[in-house]
Amino acid sequence: MIQSVNLARLGDTVDEVVVLEWMVAPGDTVSVGDTLLRVETDKVEVDVDSPYAGVIVECFAQVDDEVKTGGQLCSIETSE
Repeated sequence: MIQSVNLARLGDTVDEVVVLEWMVAPGDTVSVGDTLLRVETDKVEVDVDSPYAGVIVECFAQVDDEVKTGGQLCSIETSE
């Protein structure tokens, strides 16, 4: 099953972030809790962890892209 990973709300005043770096690429296997990417708010850098175990299918946001809260970051194929 393909699961979508969306940007969770990172704070009451954070509506969007900038993608700084991907730690994974399509085809990589990830476990729950593995860091997928690092993003930057107007105040801090934050690691986004995987909510699923599986294989990265596609990364939708690129480095330097702005992503709004709820925006799709990547998709993961799980065995569920």
